[in-house]
Amino acid sequence: MVIGDGVLTPAISVFSAVSGLELSMSKEHHQYAVIPITCFILVCLFALQHYGTHRVGFFFAPIVLTWLLCISSLGIYNIIYWNPHVYQALSPYYMFKFLKKTRKGGWMSLGGILLCITGSEAMFADLGHFSYSAIQTAFTFLVYPALILAYMGQAAYLSQHHHTSYQISFYVSVPESVRWPVLIIAILASVVGSQAIISGTFSIINQSQSLSCFPRVKVIHTSDKIHGQIYIPEINWVLMILCIAVTIGFRDTKHMGNASGLAVMTVMLVTTCLTSLVIILCWHKPPIVALFFLLFFGSIELLYFSASLTKFTEGAWLPILLALFLMTIMFVWHYATIKKYEFDLHNKVSLEWLLALGPSLGIARVPGIGLVFTDLTSGIPANFSRFVTNLPAFHRVLVFVCVKSVPVPFVPPAERYLVGRVGPAAHRSYRCIVRYGYRDVHQDVDSFESELVSKLADFIHYDWHRSQHSSHSEEDVSHSNESTSECRLAVIGTVAFSGTPAYEIEESVQLASVSIGLSTVESVTDIIEMEPVHAVERRVRFAIDDDSESDMRTNMELQLREELQDLLAAQEAGTAFILGHSHVRAKQGSSVFKRLAINFGYNFLRRNCRGPDVALKVPPVSLLEVGMVYVV
Repeated sequence: MVIGDGVLTPAISVFSAVSGLELSMSKEHHQYAVIPITCFILVCLFALQHYGTHRVGFFFAPIVLTWLLCISSLGIYNIIYWNPHVYQALSPYYMFKFLKKTRKGGWMSLGGILLCITGSEAMFADLGHFSYSAIQTAFTFLVYPALILAYMGQAAYLSQHHHTSYQISFYVSVPESVRWPVLIIAILASVVGSQAIISGTFSIINQSQSLSCFPRVKVIHTSDKIHGQIYIPEINWVLMILCIAVTIGFRDTKHMGNASGLAVMTVMLVTTCLTSLVIILCWHKPPIVALFFLLFFGSIELLYFSASLTKFTEGAWLPILLALFLMTIMFVWHYATIKKYEFDLHNKVSLEWLLALGPSLGIARVPGIGLVFTDLTSGIPANFSRFVTNLPAFHRVLVFVCVKSVPVPFVPPAERYLVGRVGPAAHRSYRCIVRYGYRDVHQDVDSFESELVSKLADFIHYDWHRSQHSSHSEEDVSHSNESTSECRLAVIGTVAFSGTPAYEIEESVQLASVSIGLSTVESVTDIIEMEPVHAVERRVRFAIDDDSESDMRTNMELQLREELQDLLAAQEAGTAFILGHSHVRAKQGSSVFKRLAINFGYNFLRRNCRGPDVALKVPPVSLLEVGMVYVV
């Protein structure tokens, strides 16, 4: 519904602002002028989006401030000039009296009254750009008083001119001498208000994409300093086409207002329901508090929502249609993504299979680093077995990379990489889980590759240091000799290394990380943890003299240096990115809806959205794609 509001708000805002021309030209000219002017302004608005809000944002505050001062000044003028007693309308008594007198007609009019707030809620879409306190302060001390004065002024004017032949609108209450300046300010303010909801639409689609609930689209971060400002080209042009279609199709503010009112009211009602869950699950308040909150606000919003539904045939059908269309796309994409992951999970190969690959089977190890991208956080993906079957060779250094988006806004860089071994150290195989928050900026391939190699080097230091300090422990000796299991993943970045042949670790090891409170996936909660590397085992199996201990340390340092040299040589030889090129097919016996959703819907979306190689910014010269057929 918010994405649908991103279609309706620019259309109704610009159209209602331009409609002020009806008082300055004849009806014939007005009929053929408002639609083209509105469409032209909308095209300009969406064409400027790729420059980013930060390039033109310094105009926004003066325009909005001028507009708020303008409508509040007009409100004060109309109150004083036409009806100074209109302040009594602030009393809730008249609200109850109105509903009691008009009954069903008053209830149905609530859908139109809702339009009084459909513009003011757009500023909350700017939460990605400003802090909570800034918006709360601006709304309480500036926006709300200006809106109240503006509506009171219009009410004062209409109390003396309710028999006017003109259609009731904002511009009727504007004195003729200042009508043109107010018209220009109104158009500029409508553009700024539209910008807020467009930015909010981009943010929601970006976050949905990060949580695998929306097809992959290109996301451009337009500002290096302000994190929330993004631009999505495909969504921008789709919104522009839909806005122009709504403007041309409806041609009046009544139908647009009905559609926008239902969209906004649905957003508020759903938000209230979700907030009641937040009160219980996040704020840990008693359920009775959430129930009172839901009953109080939900009953008011349900009253407005039911009134908006009565205008279904008069424009309110549009946001429902848009919401159903978007929900279908998101559901199909998310469902197929989950089924693909389950297929990978059930068809992964064992670690013993990987360790058995060698010259005896005709498998060669070639120079370089092979980055195998997979959604699995453990085990060997099926696409790698397909790769080795068709091309009996793989790289000297093998890294299974899993990029995960976790449901938190940001993941600190020090907690982003989880690294572990796959098999013994001599196999030179590693696993790396890279975690991004849904508002994190993904790195380009060059910086990602360099940082990944750096984290692998840090992990090698850490692992050999841990082996050196735990070699006397019976438990750790058996663990270090076990070559058929994966090591636990360590959060690389929360420890620092100093001293190059000693590879000491700082005493302040940060054990608190997003891994403790939030697992990447449920199946790996037992392996994603930071081991306290400074702990010393007290249980000693046997004693070793100084010479033996010195020889062991020298041997470990030689093996450490050899592993680091292999990593450096592999990086210089080049990096290959191994990705799966998937085709999903519904299994036999599936229902008609599932076959339509998977065979046609998902595959159509997959073919027409950005591929994983583009999303990960993989250079074509380094890309190796492995064809996979998923039967789900």
